[in-house]
Amino acid sequence: QVQLVESGGGLVQAGGSLRLSCATSDRTFSNYAMGWFRQAPGKEREFVARISRLGGRTYYGDSVKGRFTISRDNARNTVYLQMNDLKPEDTAVYYCAAGSGLLLDTTPNGYDYWGQGTQVTVSS
Repeated sequence: QVQLVESGGGLVQAGGSLRLSCATSDRTFSNYAMGWFRQAPGKEREFVARISRLGGRTYYGDSVKGRFTISRDNARNTVYLQMNDLKPEDTAVYYCAAGSGLLLDTTPNGYDYWGQGTQVTVSS
């Protein structure tokens, strides 16, 4: 069981930035592709970004391309999500997830372990 803990959420004005972190103590961290998802009230969980095991490949949802950047530090067992130019529609609970599958998957079903989520609120 891989335990993931997100941090870095908060309240920010539109146009501002936040950096989310997701850490684990599990030494198998580099065996997993990592993803970020978000869920706003009354909406389905939405894919945000994914990074491959060694960080060489990244993939983004259309709504965040050019504004968000996913990265990872396998020595620190941590994945990051840098969010710039935030908009009110980015308001949601953000979750990190670990996936053992080898193929790109932008659906929640493609991930094995989830964090508890961190709230991001963007005011207009």
